[in-house]
Amino acid sequence: MTDVAHMKWWGWGVPDHAFTADDKPKLAPFIYEAIRVDITVPATPPPDFSSLTIPASRLPDGLQADLVSAVGSQNTTTDDLERVVHTYGKGVRDLVRIRGNVLPRVPDVVVYPGDEDDVVAIVRVAAEHGAVVIPFGGGSNIVGALEPLPEETRPVVSLDVGRLNRVLSIDAESGLATIQAGVLGPDMEEQLNAQGWTMGHFPDSFTHSTLGGWIATRSSGMQSDRYGDIADITRGLRMVLPDGDLVVLRPLPSTSSGPSVREMILGSEGRLGVITEATVDVHRLPEVREIQAYFFPSYAAGIEAMREISESDAAPTVTRVSDAYETAFSMATGKKSRGVSKWVTKGLTAYLKRTGWDLGQLCLSFIGYEGSPTHVRYEKALVGRIVKRHGGLGVGKGPGALYDQKKFDTPYIRDFLLDRGAMADVSETASPWSRMLEIHDTVVERFHATRRELGLPGYIMCHLSHSYHSGACQYFTFALTDSGPDALVHYDAVKARIQQTFIDLDATVSHHHGVGEEHSPWLEQDISTGGVRLQRALFAGIDPDQRANPGKIVHDGTPGVSTNSRPAQ
Repeated sequence: MTDVAHMKWWGWGVPDHAFTADDKPKLAPFIYEAIRVDITVPATPPPDFSSLTIPASRLPDGLQADLVSAVGSQNTTTDDLERVVHTYGKGVRDLVRIRGNVLPRVPDVVVYPGDEDDVVAIVRVAAEHGAVVIPFGGGSNIVGALEPLPEETRPVVSLDVGRLNRVLSIDAESGLATIQAGVLGPDMEEQLNAQGWTMGHFPDSFTHSTLGGWIATRSSGMQSDRYGDIADITRGLRMVLPDGDLVVLRPLPSTSSGPSVREMILGSEGRLGVITEATVDVHRLPEVREIQAYFFPSYAAGIEAMREISESDAAPTVTRVSDAYETAFSMATGKKSRGVSKWVTKGLTAYLKRTGWDLGQLCLSFIGYEGSPTHVRYEKALVGRIVKRHGGLGVGKGPGALYDQKKFDTPYIRDFLLDRGAMADVSETASPWSRMLEIHDTVVERFHATRRELGLPGYIMCHLSHSYHSGACQYFTFALTDSGPDALVHYDAVKARIQQTFIDLDATVSHHHGVGEEHSPWLEQDISTGGVRLQRALFAGIDPDQRANPGKIVHDGTPGVSTNSRPAQ
């Protein structure tokens, strides 16, 4: 069997890695105050795999024989664990359902192509047998873009691109690298770094997501302020269409060859086929890289500073500012200070109080810099003046270094809370600078109003990131304490209120997580009826039989395709 590694079937990441509160003395009282969960009480462990009721594979003998002929028996499996791993992504709805033994439809077979020719062969075999193909990368998706439709009667093939994991070539003169779509973030960067390059794309899911997945969902990374979103980074690509034909886009810096085929594929979530490789912008590793921490007296001041930085001559890699709620949470997750750092922390707190800061409104910011020593010094000085104008205070590299080390660990906290009866999730959006604070305040207000109506403890926090000329992303994280039989119903009501608030205030339904099934109820409000008509016509024209990841992004209501029943208000 293939040696492609996967995350836990019941949670995020690898089995031997988990979040712990043992070395965080402030966390237990904070969590109890915020969501009424006592994390000192032993957690409820995830269920044993043997307790799951797994539907039997419906794979016809003829289809199985043809898939084995295409890629070999060692790369074709109907093993129950493999099938379950490939059923859901890692959203909170996914984890609640899988832990609750809710498996209405599971892929019938998982196949592992070794190159593009294998992908073509698999897709053509599936087409001949009338089967559904769902591309699978790292399995990190959180918007329901991976699961088979519950009522699907056709055979379901999960096409795992994990063996397509190499950097194929680097055009040093052009700053381009051609890379297979199934490579995980760390493996890709290791291969690029070994030759002195980086792609500079680091989403939260970096350790367990793939290049193809980033492209299929229009991903954005933590350093997108400098390097761009994946839509900016991707110059060329290759994709296998549902009938086995190929789309080949050369890595051109720009083109006016009609409506952009590249843009059609970006964000298509497997509805148009399987991405096999991409040619992307890469950059020489910087001489200096550092992240500085700053405090702002309010979230409004932090937003205004980020806006001013975006229109200045500075070009930081990261511009992030947390609201007071997220800052309080960050402080609560800190380890106990000892020695000199303890006295530095006490001295800073005393200074802020003495100079009139309201510590309840304190907002933590991280700003990243890369380049030559001279360039970094210039940018830090320029940003420092902007920060000062907005009442901010620099607090050095220490907190930034810690953030850099732990930036990919956040999803483990969600599993930690889920083990203790609380659901934590995220909703992110983008809007013009002029609407930023209004959106933040309204989302927070409506979240609390909704969870109070439901009688649930809850907490919501936010940070601004991914700055652009005209606006930025706001990334909300919220938690609800509810382990009862209606937990997902309550979660849906809260999540829907947040998403609808985005739309009500002219923000987008999603900045970088994609649509899947979770966000599709708001798509028509987001991109207009005409926009949905265009997308539906594109999918129907390329895949009239709906064999390529059906039911995602837009639903057309035809037999065999579910309509998303989640509330849109």
